[in-house]
Amino acid sequence: MGIDTWRNVLVLSCLGAAGGAAASDDAATVLEQVTVTATREEARLVETPSSVGIVKGEDIALDKPAHPAQVMSQTPGVAVAVTNGEGHTTAIRQPFTTSPVYLFLEDGIPSRSTGFFNHNGLYEINIPQAGGIEINRGPSSALYGSDAIGGVVNVLTRTPPTKTEANGSIEAGEHGWRRALVGGGSGYADGGWRADLNLTRTEGWRDDTGYDRNSGTLRWDHFIGDSTSLKTVLGFSEIDQETGANSPLVRDDYRHDPTKNYLPIAFRKVSALRLSTNYEHETADSLLSVTPYVRDNSMDLLASFALRFDPTIAETGNRSYGLMAKWRRDFAPLRARMIVGVDFDLSPGERRENRIDATTRGSGASREFIAYTVGPRIYDYDVEYRGISPYVHGEISPTDKLRLTAGLRYDDMRYEFDNKLGAGEVVQVGSNFYGQAANTRVSYRRATPKLGATYALGENTHLFASYNQAFRAPSESQIFRPSRAGSLDAARALTHSALELDAIKAEQYELGVRGVVAGLSYDLVAYELTKRDDIVSQRDPVTTQTITTNAGETRHRGIELGLGAPLARQLRLDLALSYARHEFVDWVTAQGDFGGKEQQSAPRLMSNARLTWTPTDAFRAQLEWTRIGSYWLDDSNTVKYGGHDLFNLRGNLALTPAVSLFGSVNNLTDRRYADSAQLSTGSTPAYSPGLPRTVIAGVEAKW
Repeated sequence: MGIDTWRNVLVLSCLGAAGGAAASDDAATVLEQVTVTATREEARLVETPSSVGIVKGEDIALDKPAHPAQVMSQTPGVAVAVTNGEGHTTAIRQPFTTSPVYLFLEDGIPSRSTGFFNHNGLYEINIPQAGGIEINRGPSSALYGSDAIGGVVNVLTRTPPTKTEANGSIEAGEHGWRRALVGGGSGYADGGWRADLNLTRTEGWRDDTGYDRNSGTLRWDHFIGDSTSLKTVLGFSEIDQETGANSPLVRDDYRHDPTKNYLPIAFRKVSALRLSTNYEHETADSLLSVTPYVRDNSMDLLASFALRFDPTIAETGNRSYGLMAKWRRDFAPLRARMIVGVDFDLSPGERRENRIDATTRGSGASREFIAYTVGPRIYDYDVEYRGISPYVHGEISPTDKLRLTAGLRYDDMRYEFDNKLGAGEVVQVGSNFYGQAANTRVSYRRATPKLGATYALGENTHLFASYNQAFRAPSESQIFRPSRAGSLDAARALTHSALELDAIKAEQYELGVRGVVAGLSYDLVAYELTKRDDIVSQRDPVTTQTITTNAGETRHRGIELGLGAPLARQLRLDLALSYARHEFVDWVTAQGDFGGKEQQSAPRLMSNARLTWTPTDAFRAQLEWTRIGSYWLDDSNTVKYGGHDLFNLRGNLALTPAVSLFGSVNNLTDRRYADSAQLSTGSTPAYSPGLPRTVIAGVEAKW
């Protein structure tokens, strides 16, 4: 991204889009906005053959979200559900899932290495003080490699100010919510810096569900002459949370005692550090960009989701030493552009995991886990990931109205595994067996192409079409940490099959139209995404043992619509709507054949509508309506959650140019709803209750 991009991209992004569009009567304001995520280069959105949603930095600053879900759903086809604290599951052209099908970035750099995926990746980034969020929906492996199947979420840091400034806010709310957001920076002749700090505390609204968070971001931009720039970003997060917040409850407790927590012993402690420096040298028709980076991620976890079938306590971590380099050249004929680059990632990691002996009371789906003692070690290994990934991206305009793009990336990935326990043995703890892989090397190689085109039907109407492939290499835990087994032979079968896993493949066809008509900005897209060689558990017909293998195929078809329009001079409506079907095409597991069924946790309908009233420059009020449609709780499609509607209210009032008040009421009607629902022990429906009506208010000062 060039020097002018760093100076201007956040300002241009704040112009918005449909489903995140700026209010303006001038069509050019919407149509000339810039995005960087879909091409890894500054590009006009109307010439980008991808579904890109933008959450504006100014909206994040006004809304001050307590959770990523409160801003992410402003984009069509995107929904985020709360798990624990600021933990989340995500649904972007996929069901709500913790599976590794999304890529989370900060200023274009993955927040974690391939192989060490964390579905809670957004809580490692300082969302409330971000300069914007770009969400590229659908496969993006041709530019970003593994993980980018469902979508790419790129959180942008705030640009340093041109002059000295500072700001701070304090807020408080129900359930012990307290947060301070402070920041500031300064500019000088050749650059500037900015620092932000997020200190959050809450007791949680359910029993034993508190969490503490300390996050910060430091950015320094420096310009060397008119053609060279340096951008350094340091980000960190320290999180300590009790993770029973998504503890599912049987229906009676869900309705009448929702603060109850069956899993109070669960916890998650996270430490994340990222440091990068981007060097760019830009001339009139070329750009050289080199970005070295380091990352450090660690987590202590007693997982709530595993307590009923495999209770363990784990210490995991990985460090990363990486480099992202690219060269771009523009050619005058046909506005041609060529980008060639290479990504390098070396990430050593480790896992230390012990079985725990839990003390429980009750039985069945309402059994409570109230204490534990640490038992024998079941996994103890080091694993190093290494990836080298060259790519090429090209663009050309045969006519003034037509823009063609194509790209190809080749990923060469390798895991080096060193088992500290008995390699090739099986650890037995009571009636539980844990297979141990021998020291080994596992490699994956994959080429992923993309094709796209945009066409201007008129000054204010643009079509786009694309074809994209994607893949996901198995993570370290899928390969080297097989599931608990009930016998010695079963443990060995699982261990062997995990080492044979291949990458999951995906391909997507997409067709869309963007434009502005009479002040109404719109973005309409239809897509079909197919995943093949998904990872399933099946029964080996020869040994009759359950193994993990690549066998599944799913199909995801949908329509997404974003609209934005001023209803009056002081009133604006924004709408994000999607309708999709997520189906099994070929899905035979040890539990049965589910071909033709819909996937569980996959609502067909997701929508978000925001009505914003700004009667004066000093006052803003926004009413939001979020709808999550019904979805199945099981792959057999026998039990369904009915979905829910939530209403939220936000407001901002400037008392003086330097001091303002803000507040929010989440779940305005105090609706009982489920952040997630599932079938628990004995096929009993269980529901993780969502936040009741909650009021938060605060004061902000700027100087």
